[in-house]
Amino acid sequence: MLAQRLARSLPFRTLPAFLMMAIVLPLLAGCGYNTIPTAEENARAAWSEVLNQYQRRADLIPNLVETVKGYASHEKDTLDAVVEARAKATQITVTPETLKDPEALKKFQDAQAGLTSALSRLIAVSEAYPDLKANQNFLALQAQLEGTENRIAVARRDYIQAVRDYNLTLKTFPSVLWATFWFRSNEPFANFTVDEDKMQPPKVDFGTKQGG
Repeated sequence: MLAQRLARSLPFRTLPAFLMMAIVLPLLAGCGYNTIPTAEENARAAWSEVLNQYQRRADLIPNLVETVKGYASHEKDTLDAVVEARAKATQITVTPETLKDPEALKKFQDAQAGLTSALSRLIAVSEAYPDLKANQNFLALQAQLEGTENRIAVARRDYIQAVRDYNLTLKTFPSVLWATFWFRSNEPFANFTVDEDKMQPPKVDFGTKQGG
């Protein structure tokens, strides 16, 4: 038979490899060989969306600061704190290629939390200026900032889930077999260090709602 002739023509040392391939190749096709790279790509894409939404927020801040400054220029300390927090938050980046570093993600998260805190103080200051709260540009910024905070929260939750899925593929059967033999360089991705129930979007209220 052809198979027997081929087997006899192969050097003896290649027989184990040939037999292993004959066993493994069907398994690769039917048991989720692509599970790990697919989950990894999903996690990278989810992180890119997190970055997009944080950048969206950062892009709103210069206009917000200038608008507040027009009505409350003497609130210099608060305005400067927002500008400084924005600069720090935009300087610390975690690319999809460096998601294996928990320390880098922690620094990024802390910087973004610092910006959130500075924005909250700025919003609180605005309560003392009725003319500012009635300004149309300020009202538009309110809506955009509220929407962006919600998008950030959704993007973070999606990333958390995508990382959980990816990290599980490196630890659970049968994908752990692929991690052991074919994806040895793959490492778990870092995740946010706070509980999900603490990662709700901050309340952004410029005092424009009735009863405010």
